[in-house]
Amino acid sequence: MSATAQQIIEFLQQEGPFDQLDVEVQTEIAKNSQLIYLAAENQQELIARHKDSLFVIQSGQFAVTDCTGPIKHLSDGDYFGYARLIDKVDYDITVIVDSPGLVLCIPKNAFFACMENPVFAQFFTASKDECLQNTAVDDSNSMWLHKPLHEVISKAPISISPNESIQSAAKLMSEHRVSSLLIMDNDALIGIVTDKDLRNRVIAPGLSIELPIKQIMTENPAYLTKNKTIFDAIGAMSQYGINHLPVLDAATNLAVGMVSNTDVSKQQRTNVLFVISDLSKSSDLDQLVSKAWQIPQYLASSAKRAGDFDIAGKVLSQATDIMTRKLITFFQQDNGHAPMAYCWLVYGSQAREDQTMGSDQDNALLLERDPNQEEADYFEAMAEYVCQGLGKCGIKLCDGNIMASNPKLRLSLDAAVEEAQRWVKSPTGQAILEFNIFLDARAAAGDTSLFDELQKRRKPLLKQAMFLAALARSSNETSVPLSMFQKFVYVKKAQYKDSIDLKTSAVAIINNLVRLYALSVGITVPGTVARLKNLTMESGLSDKDRKNLIDIWLFLNRLRWRHQLNNDVQDNLVRVSDLSSIEKHQLKAAFQAIHRSQQAAVLKFSGGIG
Repeated sequence: MSATAQQIIEFLQQEGPFDQLDVEVQTEIAKNSQLIYLAAENQQELIARHKDSLFVIQSGQFAVTDCTGPIKHLSDGDYFGYARLIDKVDYDITVIVDSPGLVLCIPKNAFFACMENPVFAQFFTASKDECLQNTAVDDSNSMWLHKPLHEVISKAPISISPNESIQSAAKLMSEHRVSSLLIMDNDALIGIVTDKDLRNRVIAPGLSIELPIKQIMTENPAYLTKNKTIFDAIGAMSQYGINHLPVLDAATNLAVGMVSNTDVSKQQRTNVLFVISDLSKSSDLDQLVSKAWQIPQYLASSAKRAGDFDIAGKVLSQATDIMTRKLITFFQQDNGHAPMAYCWLVYGSQAREDQTMGSDQDNALLLERDPNQEEADYFEAMAEYVCQGLGKCGIKLCDGNIMASNPKLRLSLDAAVEEAQRWVKSPTGQAILEFNIFLDARAAAGDTSLFDELQKRRKPLLKQAMFLAALARSSNETSVPLSMFQKFVYVKKAQYKDSIDLKTSAVAIINNLVRLYALSVGITVPGTVARLKNLTMESGLSDKDRKNLIDIWLFLNRLRWRHQLNNDVQDNLVRVSDLSSIEKHQLKAAFQAIHRSQQAAVLKFSGGIG
């Protein structure tokens, strides 16, 4: 074998997706391909000679047009010419040489032989369609807790009408061997009865079994929709202190089944779930802190597959929710119930349910009305206790003081609405930096109807065109870390010279863009993926772009989580040298797509004025 052929093989073995091919295929490519030196004086002749080839850049920098799309600035490790081959269209290929270099020309027949490999084919098909080349994103089973509830339900719901007797209900439960019944009135869920209710509300007090079942049912029970996950069910059961959870169809509101704690237990396959479930059983602060500090270790040992990382943030966020509710309970055991209705709000990553190991706490208290001094003192003490308690549990205090312990973040409902009005009235660049985090919000404890009312009153304010235009301009101020010739731009003065801050330079940009589109159509769910799944064509974001952003967001967060768990760190400075060859291409494609989305948002919401 010639020295050139051996050099080509070594190059292919380090370059994705060619590194996914068998050595025999790589060797065949090396034998049939040609390595050319592309310079300004010969580029026209050489491109014409090899026009039916895949061009793989080994060195140099080139401005290329090879299909109907815009000009592309390419360098080491990039490709061109594949759209012509895949589409079977005689696209013109024009090259401007900015810096001459070596280019490998792989002939058409060799390229199509490689396309028989599904990973290889998916990579180039996705590249042509400007989508993320990530075959794993479609498989996001992530431990077991990401499984939707409709996959857990094994039987149709057993129900009874409210006027049937208690005895009839008991017989029905016995016949179907179930421990709970849904109480339905004209297909609407109005209550639930469990075997525990029969013991405590009928047998123990000696109640007549001829009475209607509605007299002992739990009215307006908590429920989840069938698209929610097992982990959502764990969180809801913990929050409400229940063991049975009705499951409804979100569209029709009809009951589709029931999930019990027994169903959940059967699904458990990893210790991290037991630890998180145990949080809700803590009887004091010391127990809570002890159990909370086990979670990172269990995540590190449990999250192994790429899909596991997709919901690791959800695990942490819901665990933080449970900690928050337990801390409020401990406080109230010592200080009595709150003097008025309140809602504990969470912001940022906890609200979006995408916390990582390094996430700090961002929270606030929403109050029913302006408190008097005594009431204000109560909520000040509660906020201080909960925030400090979360800190002891490993959810570090916020450096920016975005916490309920800050008196500016303990507002009445009316004051919170007035605050939103000020945001909309004066969305300066500095103001956006300060209030952006409050646009991702969720109720974690207390009277959630207060938060619902806040969202209802804020929705029309946050849809105003001038406000959205300001958000669009702000979202364009951070650039993805790519140079003109698509080379990675690294963080200065980082411990490792090839580090990229994936949070600031990529994930946060997506969060900002998706929030912008969601606000424009009044979507109030805080999660980035949930927002993307709820967006329609009405938002101005195409179905293709929406799905691609979901894939990119999942991919980037997988890299962040893997970096933190493998290196036992809390930062987001992912090292490019830790990535596989194909992941480097995926990351570059992700950055390019984010940049295009930034430009599209500015064009849509602010007329192209960045």
